[in-house]
Amino acid sequence: MAVRKSLIRSLALAAGVLCTAGLLAQNAAVTVTPIPQPATDTGIPFAVPHTGAVSTPSAPDAWGGIRSDSAPTLSDRVVQYEIEAKLDPDKHTIEGKQKLTWRNRSQEPVRSVYLHLYLNAFEGEGSTWQSELRHSGKSFRSGVAIKEGEWGHQELRSVTQGGAKVEWSFVHPDGGPATDHTVVKLDLPAPVAAGASTTLDIAFFDQLPRVMARTGYFGSFHLVGQWFPKIGVLELPGERGATAVRWNVHEFHKDSEFYADFGSYDVRITAPKTYTIGATGELQGAPVEANGLLTHRYVQHDVHDFAWTADKRTAKPMVSTWTGAGSPEVKVTVLYPPEFEASAAPAMKAAKDSLTYFSNTLGPYPYKTLTVVIPPHNAGEAGGMEYPTFITAEGFDKVEPGTVAQYALDFVTIHEFGHGYFYGILASNEFEEPMLDEGLNDYWDNRMARAANMTVGLSTPFLKKIGFAPTMKPFDIERAGTPRDEPADNVGDNAYERLQGMNPIYSRTATTMRDLEARIGKDALERGFKEYYRRWKFRHPSVADLREALAEGTGQRAVVEQVFANQIYKTSKIDDRVAKLTSEEELPLTGTRVGKDGKWVEDKQEDVDKKVEEVRKAWDKAHPDAKPGTGPYPYRTTVTLRRYGAPVPQTVLVKFADGSSEKVVWNDDRAWAKFTWVKPAKAVSAELDPDRLHYLDVSKLDDSHTMKADTSASRRWGSEFAAIIQLLFSFIATV
Repeated sequence: MAVRKSLIRSLALAAGVLCTAGLLAQNAAVTVTPIPQPATDTGIPFAVPHTGAVSTPSAPDAWGGIRSDSAPTLSDRVVQYEIEAKLDPDKHTIEGKQKLTWRNRSQEPVRSVYLHLYLNAFEGEGSTWQSELRHSGKSFRSGVAIKEGEWGHQELRSVTQGGAKVEWSFVHPDGGPATDHTVVKLDLPAPVAAGASTTLDIAFFDQLPRVMARTGYFGSFHLVGQWFPKIGVLELPGERGATAVRWNVHEFHKDSEFYADFGSYDVRITAPKTYTIGATGELQGAPVEANGLLTHRYVQHDVHDFAWTADKRTAKPMVSTWTGAGSPEVKVTVLYPPEFEASAAPAMKAAKDSLTYFSNTLGPYPYKTLTVVIPPHNAGEAGGMEYPTFITAEGFDKVEPGTVAQYALDFVTIHEFGHGYFYGILASNEFEEPMLDEGLNDYWDNRMARAANMTVGLSTPFLKKIGFAPTMKPFDIERAGTPRDEPADNVGDNAYERLQGMNPIYSRTATTMRDLEARIGKDALERGFKEYYRRWKFRHPSVADLREALAEGTGQRAVVEQVFANQIYKTSKIDDRVAKLTSEEELPLTGTRVGKDGKWVEDKQEDVDKKVEEVRKAWDKAHPDAKPGTGPYPYRTTVTLRRYGAPVPQTVLVKFADGSSEKVVWNDDRAWAKFTWVKPAKAVSAELDPDRLHYLDVSKLDDSHTMKADTSASRRWGSEFAAIIQLLFSFIATV
């Protein structure tokens, strides 16, 4: 989906003049930066805006190296947030204070830092996000728009470093419009020395927008994501293709999501006591009441975002627990409005099933909580989103088996949970390499659906009553939804510069990985992904790092590298076809020959025909039960194949009238190939890719030929259910 993210930050101050204690002490020794005279920026560059899949693997020590199970913390905690947030649910505003403690991992002093103010994407039509939406001529997901009086924004009210005022200015790392205010540069009074930390005290104010994309309000419901000033990522040489220290801090684009350092979050949320609160992390004790308000404190370490929800209409929460090998006991909570009570139990089941599947097939779930939020009616754009330990799902008033509603609820819940791994634990850069989250997650979700024998119900309660209840398999849905004939964008490209939009990131990545699995085996590819999890949990992998983990984990380097070269770093069409099938008897031929007496004789056509007729009659008499297509003379069968795309290893299966068959492998880069057999039976059919290894192939209808006309394929009702598939993708796709 694209229903995602945010975890909550926590704590920490340093000691001395900038100081604090607590969570920082858990991390490692913190060097305190004194406050000298103001300095100017040394010019650390931004990551380039027009970027895509990284081809060079990261250095072994990138992001602190592989996280061992004996490490004192799950992640190398770079940043710590201590936040106080007070919600005014009538005005839909948040008064916020935060202490942001950040560690300079580089070997050079840092004089300026950069913060994301994501909420400013919704301040007006001049933001990068809104400009891209307007210029694309398309809507975001379901097309909800912000009306007058419903815009949202984030305001920095004060920023200090050790008591000294910090000056700031808006910047545009991707060359966006001057009216975009989603990235701000802070010029520090005191440089942060190499390896040292600093703490910024920030007062901020949020005006939430009417929810039209991921975050905002509708009525009393509030989904609060991308809501606090969030520091960018300082990348070092050898990390995700960087060759020098750089700030990775992209503007908030319409078709992109988030990227941040791991850290700790300690968040206090104050709201009226009639409001139910749900958030990233663990609730610390009972909420504290004062003046009719309750303050709820949530803490979570080793995450890179934080989100929360507040609503006075929430029904009694559904709560359960889950346990699994290698994971702590997990408290699972489903928050839902009264009108969607029917969705609560299915969402709980899907969440717990996901915990089991992902922890068994990738690696343990490391956190103690999981909160699933079902938004109310008219707030659906808050659904289908993921943040660490906190996801939002879809809501339906009826959830009947075999219907679109049942599939959408199950799959969205699974998908958003899966982001807890591919976006949360394996914290890739979703601006630059979204396939590592959206694409890989979509593949693993479909893998889970296949393992559970889920089928995609394409019906509704009414259609079921009249007997119309078609189904499709999950990977067939993905194949139908991906551009195959004219794919325009590399799967590995960034999120915000795509001719065909984000949908192919989901469907084409999932289909590519499914095809790779079909070639090398399900178990082999699972070993590769477990190795990916082992190496890159609580770090920030690139596409090249995924490639190397799969190549080494599967033991199939040549195949993995071929797939990445043809389908990740570039997009190649797969289009192999059975162009022609012939199968003809090898009959005696006319002409001259040397007879038994040594003299030349001529076999005339009349004589040959007579001889053939005599032989046929004798054979038929001797074989009264012979199958059609068999006889006294052998058949020469020829299959001609054509290739209109990138080479992939293909198998051709030819079936014959006597029940026998022949298989041959075509595994070279020729534009065509021809295979011939001489057998005592006529061919019945020739089929390319009989095991359906290549779902990326443009059409499976041209993969076979029969000697006898067969129109069943053209009569298939529904074909690829194109209209319904588009409906499904409106539920489960779009970043």
